[in-house]
Order: sequence, then structure tokens, then C-alpha cells
Amino acid sequence: MTHIILGNGIGLPLRYANRHGLVTGATGTGKTVTLQKLAEGFSDAGVPVFAADVKGDLSGVAAAGQGRSYPVAFWDLFSDDGLPIKTSIHEMGPTILARLLDLNATQTGVLNVAFKWLDDPEAPLGGSRMMDMDCLRAVIGEMMEYREELQASHGNVTAASIGAIQRSMLTLEGQGGNVLFGEPALDVRDFLRVDQDGRGVINLLSADRLMDSPKLYGAFLLWLLLRLFEVLPEAGDLDKPKLVFFFDEAHLLFSEASPVLMETIERVVRLIRSKGVGVYFVTQHPLDVPAPILSQLGNRVQHALRAFTPRDRRAVRTAAETFRQNPAIKTQEAITEMGVGEALVSFLGEGGVPSVVERIKVDPPQAQIGPVDRFQRIAVIKADNLKPKYGVRFGERADLFASFIARLESQDTALAATRKTQESWHDAIPTAGSMPPNSPVASTNSTCPPAT
Repeated sequence: MTHIILGNGIGLPLRYANRHGLVTGATGTGKTVTLQKLAEGFSDAGVPVFAADVKGDLSGVAAAGQGRSYPVAFWDLFSDDGLPIKTSIHEMGPTILARLLDLNATQTGVLNVAFKWLDDPEAPLGGSRMMDMDCLRAVIGEMMEYREELQASHGNVTAASIGAIQRSMLTLEGQGGNVLFGEPALDVRDFLRVDQDGRGVINLLSADRLMDSPKLYGAFLLWLLLRLFEVLPEAGDLDKPKLVFFFDEAHLLFSEASPVLMETIERVVRLIRSKGVGVYFVTQHPLDVPAPILSQLGNRVQHALRAFTPRDRRAVRTAAETFRQNPAIKTQEAITEMGVGEALVSFLGEGGVPSVVERIKVDPPQAQIGPVDRFQRIAVIKADNLKPKYGVRFGERADLFASFIARLESQDTALAATRKTQESWHDAIPTAGSMPPNSPVASTNSTCPPAT
């Protein structure tokens, strides 16, 4: 198998599937069916898939429709509709965490100080790792106590910035964001599974509840991409990708992103191809994707757009201009005229050159179209051989947090003892005016105790 046939005999070459892609179109024009068709094709080719199931419709790949079902793993940050996904505050890092907490540049700088402080082996808390929001709250609170020392070694750390971070943490917890942090931590290499028949496992993230917290959704999927980039080895040019990653509702990733975050996204999208990962952004308008990233998306599937507003008309023009033109097709007109399930496609061909745009009717998927019921989902989760690894382990988090707090308390005790000793030294040193003129103490300004 060298191509994934999407419709009318036209297909995506597996060899260029890690050159990334874009699937766009208005609501109700067939994007979800196209996504399912592509996921099934990759699975048949032995390529694992990760996709956020925003509406629950993609879960139908686990049930037989016109042909057969596919191997599926269900995942869920809330642990209700799939295997739980967890990570640590430390592993997420300050850049994405700042996005999650909606921090400004100054507050982000303070958050960076917190991470550097824990990485410093000479620091009071050096070597500690923040597992969850409670640990982060404890560290941020501890920074108030060590503020003078931190300002001397790491720059300005204000009480106002610390307070703002603490308030942002409360907001995130109110949105359910704390569910992401804890144990057992996800190993992203578990996405790279194939079944006994050699078909790639389709990993589906239950995202209907997650969409209520759009910043959490965007930050979480970006973190997954970063982890894949960090963990996977260089792969070079492969006959097929190691993994294909579908980023649905992609506009949530770029909305209000800081320059630093945008630079991170661009770098990951540009370089993760060398790890054998193909990234496909799924959204309504091409305008949702910034130009530097749009230029890296060589495989395009464009469903219909409706040109009702000036922005819609700009999106139609942008979509039409990104295709390599076909003299037989009036691209801009076709985008507004296509029916449900029709699409304009252009895939990379020999030498990585985009093909001319073609108008196709997307073939129906093999598996069920539409969501599976609750009982089918539970059966798949129970049968997953990763369930023992990621099943909820009550008590571990409490033990980890207790250990972390114990270390904080021991450092507080040591700090208090040191300061008390320093104060006693200072009180014990006579002032220069109370000593004879020839006294050695009278001629020095030192507040340190004399050597013994």
C-alpha cells in the first residue's frame, strides 16, 4: 500500500504523509468523515493515529459499518470516557504552562524563575519536581519566603506577579484544568501501537468536555506534540510515518498565542517531520492557521466554504490561492459550490511537488459513521492492554504530595534556623562606638561573626 485513497481514485502518498496537511471547510460539509476516512487509511497501512474526538463522532471507527471496525484506544483527561492522561507540571514546562494560565510576559518570567530555581542543585529546593497544581502552589508560595534571595540570583520577583499566578491557578482549577496533572504520567510512545494484524491503533481523545476549556485543549495538544518531538528519535525519510496527529479545532492553538509560543509552534511543526510524525490541522478557514505554518502544510483537503461575510470571502480567496491551479477547475467558484462530502484536494507527489487541484467525492468510511454507544466504548477500554498501566491508582498522588510538602517544611525549618543564627550573631557584635579605639572590631563594618 503506497497511497491512502480518499475518493475518485485520488490518494495521499504515504511517503509524503509526514509533510503535514490541512483539512478545512464549513460546519456540516464533511470534515469529520474525511478525517475518519484518512484515519482508517493510515491504520490499514500500519500507521498509528492520534485525533481529538471533539463531537464523539470519530468513535464509530471502533464499530463495524459498511465493512469492518478498527483497533481503537480511547483516552480522556477526565478519566470518564477513556484511559486517563496525566503529566507533571515539571514535564509540561513553563512555556505551555504560562499559556494555560494566561500569564503576561512579566508573570511568565516569574514562572520561569520557579522552574530554574528547582533545577538548581544549590537551591533550597533543588532537585524537586512539581507533580501537580498543589505542588506548584506550594512552590509559588515558597517563593514569597525566598523572594530576596531569588531577586539577587534570578532577577525581579514581585509579590504582585506571584499573586497573579496564584489567582490564575484558581481560575484554571475552576475550569477543571487540574485533571491533567498527576500520576501515572503518559508515555507518548504508547500512541505508536499496532494490532496483531499490523494495523495502526487509532488513539481518540475524548474532547467534548475538554472543549469547554479551549485554552486547556490547545495547550494540552501542543504539549503532546512537544513530547513527541522530545521523545522520538530522528527517523529521516521513511516509506510511511510513525504516527499521524490530527489537530481538530486548530484555531484554538493559535488564538491569542504569544510571540514566544508561536515561535515554539512553528519550530515543532517544522522539525517534527524528521521524527516521522505527520501533523494535520483541521479547522473551518485557512485563515485560522498563521501563514508561516500554512506554508509548511503540503497536503490539502478543502471542503465547501460559504462566502456570506467579508472574512468568509477572504477565506475563499486564500483557500483558492494555496492550491496549484488546474485549468479544468475554477477553484474559487468550486469552493462555494461544492456539496456535502465533496472536496478539492492537492497532495504532494513525486519529489514533494504539490499536485494540481482535483475535485472529488470522498469515499464512505469502512467503519460506522457516528459515535459508538456507552457500552461499546466501555468494552474497548476494558480490553485495552494499557489499562493496567494507566488505571487510576488511588493514594499515590497523596503520598507524592506529602513527600513534597515534607521537604518544603524541612527547608522552612532550616531557613528559620539560619536567620535566627544570623540575628543572634548580629546582636552579639558590639557597635564600634562601644569599643576602645584600638579594638579591631571598632575598625570594621562587617556584620559577620569573628573567626574562631
